[in-house]
Amino acid sequence: MNFKNESSYEAHSAWYGKRYTDREQQLAAIRRWLKDEREKNINYWIQQQMLELADPLCIDQTKTWLTVGDGYGYDAYHFYKKGIDVTASDISATLLPYAAEMKLLEKYSVENVERLSFGDDSFDFILCKEAYHHFPRPYLAVYEMLRVARQGIVLIEPQDPISRSPLLLGIRGILDRLDTGKLRKFWKNQYSFETVGNYVFKLSLREMEKLANGIGLPAMAVKGLNINFYKPEIHEEKADQTSPAFRKIRRKKRLLDLLSTLSLIPDQFLSIVLFKTAPDTHLQESLKNAGYRIYQFPPNPYLSR
Repeated sequence: MNFKNESSYEAHSAWYGKRYTDREQQLAAIRRWLKDEREKNINYWIQQQMLELADPLCIDQTKTWLTVGDGYGYDAYHFYKKGIDVTASDISATLLPYAAEMKLLEKYSVENVERLSFGDDSFDFILCKEAYHHFPRPYLAVYEMLRVARQGIVLIEPQDPISRSPLLLGIRGILDRLDTGKLRKFWKNQYSFETVGNYVFKLSLREMEKLANGIGLPAMAVKGLNINFYKPEIHEEKADQTSPAFRKIRRKKRLLDLLSTLSLIPDQFLSIVLFKTAPDTHLQESLKNAGYRIYQFPPNPYLSR
């Protein structure tokens, strides 16, 4: 049966080449990120908020990392700056050579996440930031990343809001009894697709919890984040108090953080660490100090005798 996963991956592979059609445009895309970093603008601040979710796992800088879906190499650059051994990977070969040329990273590989070329347990950790939602078969991608990881993988993605809101679940239950298509009249992107053809998957804590238990993982760490503030028109404004746009973002973030802390609304994003091996006490403390919740899973009693 053809689930069109190959055509979806082909579309993603070609996307960077269509957007940046020659060497100068491709170099300019990398230079733009370096400019964002120098100027510490709003786009850079947003990206750093997400990348720093991986920092509690970097207390041992001898650990090796692989980034997945890292088309620009920016995610790998976060670790490379720390002196960590990191390899960037993406299904597209368009921009990673230029990221290496401009010293954002040293090692990269062109990879389909469903069929990674690396051997079992090749890297300590794998970061998949804002790429999971592109995958046509995301669970296959998770299994493959876990195969290649020694300790665990980090998924950073928007959260499925209806999975964490009893009110929304209740409203859906009522509407579905009347007409299973009625909810779409109010929730326009209930089934959302990107222009390259993939369905947009969002993370759900419960789904990841079930996946982890189904394959016998020992633990999971979870942290929420409200950071969905990107707008092209404010991309280059300074991320400091001199910017009215940034001050507005900070006010909105404080309100969202309060409401999500009170469990009145779900966090916009989730960072979920799926552990292949149980995290030691030191690592657990690092994660808890950074605001993560640790879920310890029982072993399957029928397989652990």
